[in-house]
Amino acid sequence: MYITFNSGHYQASLSIENALKALSPGIETLNINAFSYTNPILERIINRTYLGVIRNTPEVWEYLYDNPKVLKSVQRLRNLIHRYNSAKLKILLDDFKPNAIVCTQAFPCGMVADYKKSFNLNVPLFGVLTDHAPHSYWIFDNVDYYIVPSEKTRIRLSRNGVPLEKICVFGIPINISFERPLDRDKIIQRLNLDSQVPTVLIMGGSQGIGPIEEVVETLEDTSLELQLIVVTGINKRLYKYIQRRSKHYKKRCLVYGYVDNIDELMEISHLIVTKPGGITTSEALAKSLPMIIVNPIPGQEAKNAEFLLEEGVVLKAEDVEDIVALIEELLTNRLKLEQMRRQAALLGKPRAAMDIANLVLGTISTRSTA
Repeated sequence: MYITFNSGHYQASLSIENALKALSPGIETLNINAFSYTNPILERIINRTYLGVIRNTPEVWEYLYDNPKVLKSVQRLRNLIHRYNSAKLKILLDDFKPNAIVCTQAFPCGMVADYKKSFNLNVPLFGVLTDHAPHSYWIFDNVDYYIVPSEKTRIRLSRNGVPLEKICVFGIPINISFERPLDRDKIIQRLNLDSQVPTVLIMGGSQGIGPIEEVVETLEDTSLELQLIVVTGINKRLYKYIQRRSKHYKKRCLVYGYVDNIDELMEISHLIVTKPGGITTSEALAKSLPMIIVNPIPGQEAKNAEFLLEEGVVLKAEDVEDIVALIEELLTNRLKLEQMRRQAALLGKPRAAMDIANLVLGTISTRSTA
């Protein structure tokens, strides 16, 4: 269970689903947008409100995110929503009869946890965090296992009352393709790139958010010797704009929309300019790819940025001009670039989805034989 199509929560749920099917080909899975299923009208309202707040008054979201006062004030409302949703959830569970429930977002995790408590449901529940820092909305008594990206996250959850034995440091689940070894030279040749010229990957998550246009245009105007790969996600307007402009660029520039070979594009890149979403940064860590982060969304992305800065795997740009300066610094200071690459390799967890799938299947097996 996840919320919001074209989100990191959805991508994580797909990765776990694919890992389960790889380990147990006969398994039956149901991957469902819990918010759309239980509250379709409210989902549309909340999504529009969230995007509006992020674009126009991000400081409001920064105040609301993981604020204990806000959490306490909405507790009664959250309980009411969970009770209201229990009838629909019962229909779903009675029909599908799951042996395990995996949630990649806090809303469905809390809804199922409260349902387990209220209706004595004996099905293992797994909460999978898709950002590097946990928030208070994840904390429920009836979650059997939490899967977190790092030991620091594990400690923070335990300080909020979650028993350590319930917390597994497996990482944020990414596509199982990130496990496979790749031939860098063959990919470069296939994409008609120059193996002797540094490659910079520019992304803005699955929705192509951020100052991508400005970054590309500014890098095109610099004297830096580099080649660009730009991924615009589902942002069709941005794709058409850069695609049209790239025909006149002096630098080699590949432009893609939504792609399924991010592992290949990261494999051949020297660094990535991106927003610090949980999935994208975890993919970069799995490929030992140094990051320059820009315009983190207040809340989850700002917390991700803090964690990654502490770990020494990213540099943070304050504006577009700063991005150019940081790229120049890294491409001319190969020692710094290699240091960031080594540190990223230590943090990367390309097997996260498979480890989660193994835990789920092992728990099901243990329950069935008990």
